[in-house]
Amino acid sequence: MAFWTQLMLLLWKNFMYRRRQPLLVELLWPLFLFFILVAVRHSHPPLEHHECHFPNKPLPSAGTVPWLQGLICNVNNTCFPQLTPGEEPGHLSNFNDSLVSRLLADARTVLGGASAHRTLAGLGKLIAMLRAARST
Repeated sequence: MAFWTQLMLLLWKNFMYRRRQPLLVELLWPLFLFFILVAVRHSHPPLEHHECHFPNKPLPSAGTVPWLQGLICNVNNTCFPQLTPGEEPGHLSNFNDSLVSRLLADARTVLGGASAHRTLAGLGKLIAMLRAARST
């Protein structure tokens, strides 16, 4: 019998609540908000965009030079409609033709040869001879 008593009290509470709240506001307020959403949707229709592919950007854990290349070469963050060269996992070679890569390759060629080692060794001997000459 307690079920029916609780149901009657709940219905009475609902009736009293509805009687105190105007029904017109309960219906018009959500409709008003809905019509605002519809108006915004129709005033700015969605634009069709192609699929967007961004160039990969290495993280600092990939090394300092690849990370700096990623910052310098992708500063404008352009969107491409086709796949970019480095979208494969673990593939970071899309900066091979960049200015920084060419500069490092040229520096490696100039400084990494045998003649550069001989020049640096000769420079070390020259400095030692100049120090010996200065002390005498």
